[in-house]
Amino acid sequence: MTQVDFLDEPPECAMLTDYDRSHMKLYLRILDATRDGADWREIADVLFGLNADEEPERARRVINSHLARARWMTTHGYRLLVREGQQH
Repeated sequence: MTQVDFLDEPPECAMLTDYDRSHMKLYLRILDATRDGADWREIADVLFGLNADEEPERARRVINSHLARARWMTTHGYRLLVREGQQH
């Protein structure tokens, strides 16, 4: 897989962002990996191209913040996507 460009922490807001729209696949992959019990080091490597041994704090921060945003998408963000789709 080609590594995606990402921020260390995705935007935290109550609105759907361009970052969310462009990282939807990443959000789904991190949710799937977490659900499947993947080790956080593997998630850091495979999804973000980060070496957790070299940058453990950053890797954890990146994973945790993106996982939180992915979970937000499953409870709130998807509604905003649906509304957007209805407006077009």
